[in-house]
Amino acid sequence: MTTTSDPATQPSPTAAGSGANASEAFRASSERRGSAATSTERADRLVRRTLEAIHQVIREEEVTYPEFQAVKRWLMDVGEGGEWPLFLDVFVEHEVEKVAAKTGHGSSGTIEGPYYLPGQQRLGPVATLPMRPDEKGEALVLSGQVRDLDGRPLAGAEVDFWQADADGYYSGFAPHLPDGNLRGVIVTDDEGRFAITTIKPAPYRIPTDGPTGAMIAAAGWHPWRPAHLHLMVRADGHRQITTQLYFAGGEWLDSDVASATKDELVLDPRQQSDGSWTTVYDFVLEPA
Repeated sequence: MTTTSDPATQPSPTAAGSGANASEAFRASSERRGSAATSTERADRLVRRTLEAIHQVIREEEVTYPEFQAVKRWLMDVGEGGEWPLFLDVFVEHEVEKVAAKTGHGSSGTIEGPYYLPGQQRLGPVATLPMRPDEKGEALVLSGQVRDLDGRPLAGAEVDFWQADADGYYSGFAPHLPDGNLRGVIVTDDEGRFAITTIKPAPYRIPTDGPTGAMIAAAGWHPWRPAHLHLMVRADGHRQITTQLYFAGGEWLDSDVASATKDELVLDPRQQSDGSWTTVYDFVLEPA
């Protein structure tokens, strides 16, 4: 594949822009995510426990008024800048996912992150993701099978797939990328199989020009995520899996800012004689 224009000349997505897009996508997909039917008693417990944890930190760390005012200002900036989806998906979601995984018996999941966009193009079981004619990057073919817990193939399962490009940008969030670039919903064949041709993505850093970036800088953390592929795998009557697949030896794999990597989600692609890469990953879905 040939090289696209230099990413340094492209307008990078801002934290505010990414936050606004993520917020819009979240609200548009409220039916998919669902709303928790939380009782008054449960809400009371969760709110009290959250406040107790905050109060405990204040007491133990002897938080000063200037520090409190700085945090108050930061919280206001996060809201005004539309960065709550970014902050929560990067720094909080992985713990919610761990709780959900305790009751799971299918393939391993991890965080969704802020860059999912519903309603992408539906593709057949052997498909090439929509991409620019001159899409930069090494070709990658991910193939596999979707099965139930008893090993039966799940025909017509959906593999909802999205990823960053070879410069670390996501369509729908980077202004220079066409809508739907490197996104698609692949529908498995009668044997539950799929084969997706795409490109190897790059690591990327979360937007750092807003209050989330200011927090990262103040704490002395790095803002990088390792290269990965995003997938939602679903079939009628089965529990959806939302996951990410990483690459063996990838940079930032052991220090992901989002704490979302898992050993069982690391791929080890093999390079072919034509320079492309191939890898296999199967998914097992449990009953809903």
